[in-house]
Amino acid sequence: MSEKRTLRAGLIGLGMMGRHHARNLRALEGVELVAVADAYGDPHGAAPGLEVLPDVDALIAAGIDYAVVAVPTQFHKDVALSLAAAGVHTLVEKPLAFDIGEAEEITAAFESAGLVGAVGYIERFNPALQEMRRRIADGQLGEIYQIVTRRQGGFPARIADVGVVKDLATHDLDLTAWVAQSPYAQVAATSTRRSGRKDEDMVSVAGRLRDGTITNHLVNWLTPFKERVTVVTGEKGALVADTVNADLTFHANGENATNLWESMASFRGVSEGDSITYALQRKEPLATEHEAFRDAILGDSANIVTMREGLHTVRAVEAVLESAREGSVVELDAGPGA
Repeated sequence: MSEKRTLRAGLIGLGMMGRHHARNLRALEGVELVAVADAYGDPHGAAPGLEVLPDVDALIAAGIDYAVVAVPTQFHKDVALSLAAAGVHTLVEKPLAFDIGEAEEITAAFESAGLVGAVGYIERFNPALQEMRRRIADGQLGEIYQIVTRRQGGFPARIADVGVVKDLATHDLDLTAWVAQSPYAQVAATSTRRSGRKDEDMVSVAGRLRDGTITNHLVNWLTPFKERVTVVTGEKGALVADTVNADLTFHANGENATNLWESMASFRGVSEGDSITYALQRKEPLATEHEAFRDAILGDSANIVTMREGLHTVRAVEAVLESAREGSVVELDAGPGA
């Protein structure tokens, strides 16, 4: 780190996710959690010894260097813009905002102020996906052909204001573009409602990234077991990440000869090769996310999810919802500042 002083952190939102942010902020080296805010108090006892302030203005008045925003998505814009205006570096829980317009406004505010702004896509910090990204960057798979994700399980009672696309599929859209280092160019989605709620609870998305990688995502709240799997297939094999258990497995392309007779000589096939499951250091992803944001404030922003990346993901989410609603393939443009 380039600086030794202790950073003063504030947290707004002490609900289901906020309590975990509070725990990690209290344990984070070089950081002191000095102020928390929530209009509804501290139902989980996440911040003992701290006065629970009523709003973001009171949080700012406490004299903080940076803030973590864990309020419901519909309040992200107002809270984030207040923090930007006050010159406070900010980590906003995913998704960045409720719609594209709000996400663009937030991103512009932090970029124009020269502040560190990030979005809390915790899945990126799962040990299995961090190692997957490193290995892909090192060329282990060669050219990437396809990325497939499955995120399935039961309905979480904490969800009140969004459907499965904005709550869960947003993770897959973010991590897929990150793993491939290419944004979405096109999506085609189908969704349904089977649980009696007004929002969708199951979606299937077929997509294509700008670099030509094809993608597929199955996401729902209707499966009686939990599954969190990402499969990246390339010319040299496939990497499979199980983010529930933080496991990463490599399946090599055995490259056995397929030209056993003349008519097959031009076919470039693959075959089963060796498989290996890597031994990973299983650190809590949220702790890694907080370390990355602290380091970004101190000058090393290599490992955060920037607000501009969060904006791209909001665009992809809105395209998925539009595709499912209209029954059409939706093309994504780069957007301003891409």
